[in-house]
Amino acid sequence: MSYESRGNDSYTKKADDHSLSTATTAAFTSYAGSMSMDDGSIASEYGTEIIMPHSARGSMIGGFRKGSTTPYNAHTFKAGNHTFTVDTKYSFNRVVGSGAYGVVISANDTVLNTRVAIKMVPKAFQDEIDAKRILREIKLLKHLKHENIVGIVDMMPPMMRYVDDFKDVYIVSELMETDLYRIIYSKQSLSLDHVQYFIYQVLRALKYIHSANVLHRDLKPSNLLVNSNCDLKVCDFGLARGVLDSDQMRDTSKQQVMLTEYVVTRWYRAPEIMLACHEYDKPVDVWSTGCILAELLARKPYFPGEDYIDQLTLITTKLGKLPEADLDFVTSEKAKRFMRKLPTKPVTPLSQQFPNASASCIDLLQRMLQIHPRKRITVDDALKHPFMSQLHSEEDEPLCDRPFDFSFEDEKLHRVRLQELIWEEVGDFRPTCLPVPPRRDGTRPPSRRPSRLHYI
Repeated sequence: MSYESRGNDSYTKKADDHSLSTATTAAFTSYAGSMSMDDGSIASEYGTEIIMPHSARGSMIGGFRKGSTTPYNAHTFKAGNHTFTVDTKYSFNRVVGSGAYGVVISANDTVLNTRVAIKMVPKAFQDEIDAKRILREIKLLKHLKHENIVGIVDMMPPMMRYVDDFKDVYIVSELMETDLYRIIYSKQSLSLDHVQYFIYQVLRALKYIHSANVLHRDLKPSNLLVNSNCDLKVCDFGLARGVLDSDQMRDTSKQQVMLTEYVVTRWYRAPEIMLACHEYDKPVDVWSTGCILAELLARKPYFPGEDYIDQLTLITTKLGKLPEADLDFVTSEKAKRFMRKLPTKPVTPLSQQFPNASASCIDLLQRMLQIHPRKRITVDDALKHPFMSQLHSEEDEPLCDRPFDFSFEDEKLHRVRLQELIWEEVGDFRPTCLPVPPRRDGTRPPSRRPSRLHYI
């Protein structure tokens, strides 16, 4: 089984109102030829043949690349409108993408004889919100070591005397061949086996992510990178947030984090987010996965709403209006009134909306797209669902060994402090750049956390 992913200029996805193309780390590590990244999409001038492996499970190979312990020798070259300064072991191949955030190149690692993506974020600390998102994603991708999550393999050490002068951030990631957005909107057929394998890998990644008490919050096809053997990796954790586990929830001294509704590209946004339910949880990622499953089946977005009202109207039109008893999760009276006023219309069964899908696929889709979050299937149960029976293997669906620590976000992170913290993260790959140098005013950063080198 194979299909070819080619450019499709006839379909242009709308850039959503919260695009983080200026801030996120790994969203553009897919090698799909020349592209413009301003809207977060990927456009290829080359074809990528996608072939289902004979044994899908056997194609997921573990292991993480270790960082170099050799001294840092840098060279400089032009890439687009930017000048890169990186380790001499990386030889420039081509510009992969560019946009307001900077530029991504593909490069050859001449030591390991592999190809990598190098993202340069110039003037990364001009906007503190963007810098905080970069820091969050670096920390998360170093913590989440999983076959279905894109990994950071290296960072370039700053070469400044004062930390205040640290401007450009370089992040080296695994290079993938394309992304799921490109595949969905190619002209070739997608079999149900392809759909099954892609969604299985998303669920496998989510099981691991959620076990670290992390919500991804921005799952969409362009954030799912794919290779020609159909291996898939989740990327772009710039919007990720933490949630309290069951023990923390029982501790009355801890309050549930108030989560913003301004997340997730609108078409993949769970109803509870749009209905101003600030205490949403892991089901939001399941909803997004259900939207991706529907998009794989139909080869078009399932809920392409123009705004919140249109989005919620589309959802109830395709899935049915909620009865009064099922509005208990909606905390806003205004939102409840809106939901009550939506028209009651006959609903076309999902089996007719997706006539080429199997009964088990339709059943899983229906369970993922439950409007009431507490009625939505969990990731664990989705992995055990009959549609996943050919792939599910609990012993090969690992959990994260410890929760991710979001406590660094409790600190007031001003510009210089963000420069210090990201410098420290670079030090886990390039220990020779430590300690962090002083600020221009002569003060030193707080003592560094105990060293725990992730990749060395």
